[in-house]
Amino acid sequence: MQGPPVFMDLALEDQVQELRVYLKELGAEITEEKSPKGIEDDLHKIIGVCDACFKEGSEQEVEKVLNDIVSIMVVIPLERAENIILAFCEKLTKAPGTRLGMVTLRALWLLYQSLDDKSPMRYHVYYHLVQVAKQTDQVRAVFKDVDNLKQQFATCPPSIEQMQKLYRLLHEVLLASGQSEQAAKVMYELLGTYTAENASHAREDAIRCIASALADPQTFLLDPLLSLKPVRFLEGELIHDLLSVFVSEKLPAYISFYEKHKVFVTSQGLNHEQNLKKMRLLTFMQLAETQSEMSFDLIQEELQITENEVEAFIIDVLKTKLVRARMDQAARKVFISSTMHRTFGRAQWQQLRDLLYLWKQNLSGIQTGMKKVSKAQLELIKH
Repeated sequence: MQGPPVFMDLALEDQVQELRVYLKELGAEITEEKSPKGIEDDLHKIIGVCDACFKEGSEQEVEKVLNDIVSIMVVIPLERAENIILAFCEKLTKAPGTRLGMVTLRALWLLYQSLDDKSPMRYHVYYHLVQVAKQTDQVRAVFKDVDNLKQQFATCPPSIEQMQKLYRLLHEVLLASGQSEQAAKVMYELLGTYTAENASHAREDAIRCIASALADPQTFLLDPLLSLKPVRFLEGELIHDLLSVFVSEKLPAYISFYEKHKVFVTSQGLNHEQNLKKMRLLTFMQLAETQSEMSFDLIQEELQITENEVEAFIIDVLKTKLVRARMDQAARKVFISSTMHRTFGRAQWQQLRDLLYLWKQNLSGIQTGMKKVSKAQLELIKH
């Protein structure tokens, strides 16, 4: 993301004077005279009323005022600028409307880029950037992925508590913008910041993580959640039981759980019909792990759908690319080529080992055969 840096060529005192005069003309409660306490006090007063330009100024004028404030802030020694920067960030998060939100987003991005990589204030500016990005639906402009985020703070890592706060905000913003896969990665990262000693404090984060993963129509591999310490701490609770159903059980187990705990499922923000759809897909995947072909009748029975719904369901399965298969309508069968495993534990590793060993043997046999053919051809040439 890029913003138009507009640094005035005037001396700092003169820039402050012009900003005071301009804001006073807009009706802000500020005097034109500079503060006898110095530029820091001037900035505090200017930032306190800079939202006057939100009401009266054009977008270009607002951006120029905000950029001018940034140009003054970044030359003030950090130890004297921290409170000023925080006040500026807070003020900009309150800009009304999407258009002004875009202007304030660019101003905050300019401030973020202008700060030294080792400045601890970069975290605070970035946090407010994400808040404004949420209001303007521009999270893609400020967040690429978790690895990129870590790199940005590599020279001055925030505290664990600060990163947990940021991850929670990012998870919320990413979900709201439809980036469920990135949201899940952020939540995994958040839960990974907890240790066995403080996993109990992650209860709400863990519950939120499970609920959002279950609700996400694109998330099917749920087994990794069970290994997270905060999730393990929930063993014995309904939310953990529900997760276990989605990890390894079939459709009847979910229906039984729902019949007993309808209120609980709804209270987690989960939709029963969407849950049924996901459980049918997961059940089909589990069946496909052990069967190379399935009849329409079996699918209808196992997934509790009508005869007319079978073909549409299979098409939905193929769209997910979780299963590679071919449907034969005439034979009323589905032929399975491969499927993603719902869980990947010791049994799956053993199966993979056996498969690789078999491939190795086959390749060895082919190599031996090729050597014999080559030897026989050489003998023919000699004779």
